[in-house]
Amino acid sequence: MSGKVPQQSNQVSSRVGQRTSRVRHLLRGPRPEAVPALVGRACALVGLLDIAAGVFPRFRHSRMHAIAEVLPGSFGPFAAALSLSAGVLLLLLAHGLKRGKRRAWRAAVVLLPAGAVAQFLYRHSFIGVLISIVLLTALVRHRDQFSALPDPRSRWRALANFVLMGAGSLALGLLIVSAHPKTLIGDPSLADRIAHVIYGLFGFEGPVDYAGNTSWTVAFSLGALGWITAVTTIYLAFRPEHPAARLTEDDEVRLRGLLARHGGRDSLGHFALRRDKAVVFSPSGKAAVTYRVVSGVMLASGDPIGDVEAWPGAIERFMDEAKAHSWTPAVMGCSETGAEVWTRETGLDALELGDEAVVDVPDFSLAGRAMRNVRQMVKRIERAGYETRVRRVRDLGETELERIRQAAEDWRGTDTERGFSMALGRVGDPSDGDCLIATAHKADDEPGPYGDLKAILHFVPWGTDGVSLDLMRRDRSADPGMNELLIVAALQAAPKFDIARVSLNFAMFRSALARGEKIGAGPVLRAWRGLLVFLSRWFQIESLYKFNAKFQPRWEPRFVVYRASGDLPRLGFAAMQAEGFVNLALPLPRFLRRRRTAPRPCAHQVAEREMRAA
Repeated sequence: MSGKVPQQSNQVSSRVGQRTSRVRHLLRGPRPEAVPALVGRACALVGLLDIAAGVFPRFRHSRMHAIAEVLPGSFGPFAAALSLSAGVLLLLLAHGLKRGKRRAWRAAVVLLPAGAVAQFLYRHSFIGVLISIVLLTALVRHRDQFSALPDPRSRWRALANFVLMGAGSLALGLLIVSAHPKTLIGDPSLADRIAHVIYGLFGFEGPVDYAGNTSWTVAFSLGALGWITAVTTIYLAFRPEHPAARLTEDDEVRLRGLLARHGGRDSLGHFALRRDKAVVFSPSGKAAVTYRVVSGVMLASGDPIGDVEAWPGAIERFMDEAKAHSWTPAVMGCSETGAEVWTRETGLDALELGDEAVVDVPDFSLAGRAMRNVRQMVKRIERAGYETRVRRVRDLGETELERIRQAAEDWRGTDTERGFSMALGRVGDPSDGDCLIATAHKADDEPGPYGDLKAILHFVPWGTDGVSLDLMRRDRSADPGMNELLIVAALQAAPKFDIARVSLNFAMFRSALARGEKIGAGPVLRAWRGLLVFLSRWFQIESLYKFNAKFQPRWEPRFVVYRASGDLPRLGFAAMQAEGFVNLALPLPRFLRRRRTAPRPCAHQVAEREMRAA
């Protein structure tokens, strides 16, 4: 018995210690880095409660409204319009507070005391004042957690805000108009209700009428929605413009110097010269990471450029930039070596995304049973009178280059240019003289707008002994098989240009497609392959894999690097936006679209012109 007493006393003391630590944890409050997310969620919840209080009359007499009345943002039980306005404003602030944005913090610091004063004046609610003070104290105490800089922005944000807020106000307005059936006079049609909402947003009386004071409540609520839409749109239209980052001429010169020394390491290296990307350099200047910000995701592509030993410095600068703006860091299409460095230096995770098809030129041949289909297709097209030409960009005249550029733009199958991580975004630029262009011609046909030109393949340099496929375009009236013809022509002409390796298309989820169709594949793998085949109706997943497999390449895995599993949906959507599969921009009328201009000269050409002028 005596041996059990110390054991029981130890258990009691451990429980007391656990309770004490819990109390200390509660008194200490949340971790500083968790404050933005907590405050943002609280604002979103309060905003939803305030909107419900302003829209639904029954909510204003429920227990939930009794709770909502003492939360920041509720300006009194009778002021439905003010409650609705506060709710919308809090919802607009919630996302910025979650991301630790400084401007959202400033707005919340102003709104919370205003809500506390309103609570005290209208309801003499000390609980509401106390809650406002608690949240305000948390914001002020952890103000260093709300230091994120603004995102790149332009005047188009004002137009997008007007459209989105207008649509949201119209939907909320229909709810407000229809949420008072007991006082509604008559049975107005849907068209009358929509007209009433539109009139109310502009502050005018509509065709719908109510008994009692309900008409005033509805009118003030609709007017508040219209006021918020107008104010936010005017603010976005007149605030200082911070355009999206672009690759400057000096950045391009520095990147070209790094590619000249280390460009043979990664087949995607030359795509870092896209001029709609930004760049961060390592402190030594020996490495760089290019990126684009899409929907709050800081999206890098491929491996860092430059010396591998300097990669950690560039990656650190990249992560610092992401933290400064509260962007979600991610990398698309990096190699296995790149994924190892990224995960080691940042603690991020990596996931295999697919495989890149690489053909070794010395091993390529059309002979053999495996190349039978390609061989037959190429011979059939050649018998139809097509001929091919493979040349460097610098060897083409300006007239022919302009014809190729225009044909590549007109033969594009989509309204927007697709590609980000594995596309250069331009053809025939004077600074890209080492790029390779393969063209197909047919002189027997009647010349079209581009003469006898029928198809184009554009390759970018991969070091000094390789090229990487950039784009494939063909005339829709040309015979099928143009791409196979030009790839074979480029591979056969490669030795003349001292090219030993050619990178073709990227095949997403290639290993799953290949293993899922083999005998012995498990049910999970077969189901995954079936889903990929189904998605191939809209995205080129299976077709790209089968097209690349025709040329018997070796497969090089490519990875996506991400911060957390919860970021993958957001990352996937941002990647689809960057690659051009999803376009959220509003289409412009044809007469407002920017006219095509000549390619921008690179920095060394500008310097040469200035020297000649001097």
